[in-house]
Amino acid sequence: MDTKGPSSSSSSSHKWEYDVFLSFRGKDTRKNFTDHLYSSLKQKGVNTFRDDKNLERGEPISPKLLKAIEESLFAIVILSKNYASSTWCLDELVKIMECKKKMGQIVLPIFYDVDPSEVRKQTGAYAQAFEEHEKRFKENIGKVHTWKAILTEVANLSGFPLQDRHESEFIQDIVEEILHKLSYVFQRDIDDLVEIDSRVEELMKLLAIESSDVRIIGVWGMGGIGKTTLARVVYQKIFNDFEGGSFIANIGEEFERHGLLPLQQKLICEILRERSMNIRDVDDGVLMIKNRLSHKRILLVIDDVNQFNQLEKLVGNLNWFGPGSRVIITTRDKHLLIRHNVFEIYEVKELNDDDALRLFSLKAFKRECPAKDYLELSIQFVNYAKGLPLAIEVLGSFLIGRGKEEWKSELERLIEFPNKEIINIFQRSFDGLRETDKEIFLHIACFFNRKRNDYVVEILDYLGLYPKIGLKVLIERSLLKDLEGKFQMHDILQKMGQDIVRKDYPQDPGRWSRLWL
Repeated sequence: MDTKGPSSSSSSSHKWEYDVFLSFRGKDTRKNFTDHLYSSLKQKGVNTFRDDKNLERGEPISPKLLKAIEESLFAIVILSKNYASSTWCLDELVKIMECKKKMGQIVLPIFYDVDPSEVRKQTGAYAQAFEEHEKRFKENIGKVHTWKAILTEVANLSGFPLQDRHESEFIQDIVEEILHKLSYVFQRDIDDLVEIDSRVEELMKLLAIESSDVRIIGVWGMGGIGKTTLARVVYQKIFNDFEGGSFIANIGEEFERHGLLPLQQKLICEILRERSMNIRDVDDGVLMIKNRLSHKRILLVIDDVNQFNQLEKLVGNLNWFGPGSRVIITTRDKHLLIRHNVFEIYEVKELNDDDALRLFSLKAFKRECPAKDYLELSIQFVNYAKGLPLAIEVLGSFLIGRGKEEWKSELERLIEFPNKEIINIFQRSFDGLRETDKEIFLHIACFFNRKRNDYVVEILDYLGLYPKIGLKVLIERSLLKDLEGKFQMHDILQKMGQDIVRKDYPQDPGRWSRLWL
């Protein structure tokens, strides 16, 4: 559904008392359709407001009702034959559209036994209703014009027309749509996501969702740096500004297990809100994505891409998606984004020392500052993690509730034996390298971390490892950085490399391929 407006910025900060507010003409639907819809929503745990009072002609809307509208995330407007004959319904609708503009309320029109064009142009029963209003309010004709404009505005929103469908099936689709939207409402507690606000703001600038062009934005960085978390927070924040959306996590792993076809099916079904989709093969999936989504304004996140054909078959070209669509690709491999010619690449960087210490403290002590007698030890763990959010979270969570002696023991153990939960995040990046690139990685981990570029290149070239392309690949895959004329590897990556060298014979250094002590 089309819910363009300020919801991305407003709905995330506004506190909602109700999930859904039902606006309806009591005489038409109170005891049938509205009652069934209300019961279905409540049964699914959707906190729904329905006014049960029958207002008399001319009676104003109560402050309680106005407050309920303001405190509802969704407004479902059931536009029935006699909806426009009620001045109370029309005033209620004016308030709803005001909340849509000011607070990001999401408005879903239901066209119940009435054609959207009849509402939009005020013909048929709606024309008759306004003839009466114009007579009654001839001294305040501006009010009537406001009602007409609001109805046109509501009818232009994408909603649900009943047509010839069974009501039970129709209600089920509406409830599923609400549940789907609610699942992505920006409700996540981000208090423990350190520095997330600035990162979200930077990525939002690149997305520029008010622009009508189609944009594919890459989010690049090493494993455990927070790419997926950033993409998910942004997705939840802006999801309701689009006609449809899908967040496909762990593309690389899912591709290895099941191939591309289930990923295509998930993408199409989530965006089109279909329960299932019959796709014969991957090429058929490509055609279906292009044909079914090319006119829809969609939001798509494909997370942790590690092969180019994943991009080719899921987000091939800009013309696969309708005007205003946004695609976010997260990956550890910058070259995939360059090859796909994305609009912009956002690099997620390590946390600075202050933010790293705050995150560690939140995990280890459930507060923003470490306990005074643990400060020095906390700093040592933060220094070990070198600004990597995943490592900080894993270590902080492991240490919570433990004594100082245990902290010291863990710190000593980490120097010799890296944490497996952290190392496993990087292992896949290493496993995906060519053999010559693996050799370069291990040489740097054991001998050349933070050594001069020309010195490293000279030795690796002498060893026949093609360092000019190999080093570039390691940089693109977030395994190495070229800083201040030196090749620099994150300390935990270095530990992983050294662990790879000695893992087959941990107690027999004479059989290691490299000796660095």
